[in-house]
Formats: sequence, structure tokens, C-alpha cells
Amino acid sequence: MSIGFRILRRERTVSADLVARFAKLPVANVSDSMSRMSAAGPRLQKVHREGSLAGPAITVKSRPGDNLMLHKAIDMAAPGDVIVVDAGGDLTNSLMGELMLAYAMKRGVAGFVLNGAIRDVDAFLSANLPVFAAGVTHRGPYKDGPGEINVPIAIDGMVIEPGDLILGDSDGVLAVPFHDAEEVYARTVAKQSAETTQMAAIAAGTNDRTWVDAELRRLGCEIPEIA
Repeated sequence: MSIGFRILRRERTVSADLVARFAKLPVANVSDSMSRMSAAGPRLQKVHREGSLAGPAITVKSRPGDNLMLHKAIDMAAPGDVIVVDAGGDLTNSLMGELMLAYAMKRGVAGFVLNGAIRDVDAFLSANLPVFAAGVTHRGPYKDGPGEINVPIAIDGMVIEPGDLILGDSDGVLAVPFHDAEEVYARTVAKQSAETTQMAAIAAGTNDRTWVDAELRRLGCEIPEIA
């Protein structure tokens, strides 16, 4: 097997039930429940109108501007999969356009995360499949390889392994590691509940703000008396 030009099997994947539960949660709260230590970076922007992304990852490592392995990943994808591509963030050539998008939707792909460019952006907006990409260019891709499918990849320091949970909404993209997913879900639900309680207190005018001055004093900040 050639390192750098190979296709591997995905050995494990998050369950459909877990994907459905996470899909109801905002990415920001999931991120907070992971200690705010993981993100795919602000370069990845959504190229769909609305809606969120949730599903197990098929990972692709490709040469910048080459989509041969992305084509193969779409062929391999099961309905509900999210295809995550690290193409080095290069924006010189696009990784996919309208035809590949249509084929992926026919296959039931749940969405894409592309550390690279797309083209035919109007088709992506019209289709409204959850897609996050680093940019847009009209220049088309090459199809020569090399590349790898279902290997660990990283985007802006965020590691994604095959079968990890991929989430995305207007705040960005997040990968939840397979082995941590249940714990992260429980923490996020607890945080969501606490925020619901806080929102109710804000609406009622009973929100406790004494913590702000307490923290400023702990940090040594002088606070003037307010008449």
C-alpha cells in the first residue's frame, strides 16, 4: 500500500441516533463543552443559505487543486455521511462544482467541509446542501492524485478521524471525536439547560450580574462608585 496514495476502510462511526441528537444543538455550545480548544478556523465559510450540518466523517487528504480522491469518496459515501477534505487550503483551483454537488446529493451525502475552493457557487446556494469551504474560484480541478481516503487529517489544528462527528452551523465547523461524543453531548445538554434558565432570568429582570464586579476585584481592577 502506497503511503500518500491509498484508500482505507472506515473502521468505526458515530451512530445515527447520536447524529440526530447533536443536530439539535448549537455548535457554539458544543464547542464550549469541549473547553473551546477545537475549531476548523474562520476561513471555512458556509456556501449554503441556511441549515446546519451533522454527520459522520469520511476524510480525504488531497493534493491542492486535485479532486480525484474526492470523486472516489462520494462514490464510497453512505447516506448521511459528511465528506471532509484537507486540500491544504489552496484556492487556486476548485475541488468541486455543480455536477459533483448534484451527484453527491443523489447519493445522500449530508454535506461537505472543504479546506479548499468550490466553483458554481450559485448552484450551491440554490441546492442548500450544507457545505463549508475556504473560498471560491472559477478555475477547475485536476484529477491526477495522489491522495488518501479515511486517514486522520487536520484543518487549522482541528484533527478529524474517519467516523468522527462533524457539526456545522453559521458559527463554523467542529469535529467531535468518536470516543468523546457521548460525554460531550451530556455536557452540552447541561449547558443548554443552564442557558435556558439564564435567558428566563434575563427576561424576568432577575439575572444575577454580581459576578462581574467580583471577578474584576479578584483581578485587581479598581471600580469607581456609580451614583
